[in-house]
Amino acid sequence: MPSIQPRVLKGFRDFLPDVEMARATLIRKLEQVFSLFGFVPIDTPVLEYADILLGKGGGETDKQVYRFRDHGNRDVAMRYDLTVPFARFMAEHAEELYLPFRRYHIAKVWRGENTQRGRYREFMQCDFDIVGTDTASADADILLTAASAMEALDVGDFFLRINHRALFNRFLVHIGAQDKALEILRTVDKLEKIGLQATEQKLSSLVDPQRANDILSFIQTEESFEKTLDKMFRLCDHNDDEAQAARSRLLDIMECVTATSDERHIVLDPSIMRGLDYYTGMVVETSLAALPEIGSVCSGGRYDDLASLYTEKKLPGVGASIGLDRLMAALEALGIQTGPTTSTQILLINQPESSTARLHALAASLRDAGFACEVFPEPKKVLIQYTYAERKHIPLAIFANFSLGSFTMRILSQRENVEISDFSRLCEIAREVLHASR
Repeated sequence: MPSIQPRVLKGFRDFLPDVEMARATLIRKLEQVFSLFGFVPIDTPVLEYADILLGKGGGETDKQVYRFRDHGNRDVAMRYDLTVPFARFMAEHAEELYLPFRRYHIAKVWRGENTQRGRYREFMQCDFDIVGTDTASADADILLTAASAMEALDVGDFFLRINHRALFNRFLVHIGAQDKALEILRTVDKLEKIGLQATEQKLSSLVDPQRANDILSFIQTEESFEKTLDKMFRLCDHNDDEAQAARSRLLDIMECVTATSDERHIVLDPSIMRGLDYYTGMVVETSLAALPEIGSVCSGGRYDDLASLYTEKKLPGVGASIGLDRLMAALEALGIQTGPTTSTQILLINQPESSTARLHALAASLRDAGFACEVFPEPKKVLIQYTYAERKHIPLAIFANFSLGSFTMRILSQRENVEISDFSRLCEIAREVLHASR
């Protein structure tokens, strides 16, 4: 019996190589998309001063954050998202950065919430934002980046469901329900979770039946972007400057998106609210056509002044967050292979008559030729080495006959051998086989 039983904390996970490599491939594809749109990477500390992360405190976050006194008796906390640290980052470094600033940040966060299927206390977030500009162009770029990310991951058909918070807020003012705005917003935000009937009942408990019906009418999607927007604006006060500005912003965003031929992915959905109350303009949620039940895999929106707790400088921005764990679960459910489950392409078989040193020299030559390879460390039975290669998903095994300068290539998936006369031919055939197996 071991003196210490190996185990992980509840809500935390180990990631075995096949899962971690799939995640690394997914992240690499996302980073390529971010780079194409001009986003640059940043990082922030895992630990922050508690007052930085929690602000004025008193909300649900206080109950979920990992908070403690460090060795210097400082009140510190582990980041629970990437948004608040980014607000602090911008306030602290705004003078050193160029505006508008485009950033992406892929990192782990921690929340001490109740664990359940698909929800963990340690998980990965992937955020991308444009800060320092309040324009339709920046809003559109966030949508276009999200669309390109979904296409790069080959998730099939998807929809970016957008709305404008100001248009909904001005609608509530018009019908005289602005005093219940936050409760109404959060109720509508749960529409897909609780269903239309429960939403109607909840709204009726907040406002009179006529206003509840008006709200339900407002949040219904029509058959086109234009008809939905016309309906939304018609239910507002036409002389309301803020409602007019919100309508114009949505039209300008759509004009930018349409110019790139990506408008087929955009749906104007008045029920999309995003529960967080710092959103002030466009909001977006991304759903997969084949898996609507999995929820949004990329969400975000525009915020006026997220860093106001830390600076008097106005820093408007727009951004979104991709749920990597949810996205990986979706790709698995769709049967989409995100990438290789091993980095090794070739295993050099170690035989009793082989010179291990010469095998390492051959491995170096193969790496110089662009192949990922490894030498089996000791001369064991060939079947053992084959089993190792198959368990690690290595596609090729090579026997080297140094006295003749020839090779035997084993294509493990087909259980076939190919006799090869020289090194250049070995490289040529290996490339052909590896390319065909993609």
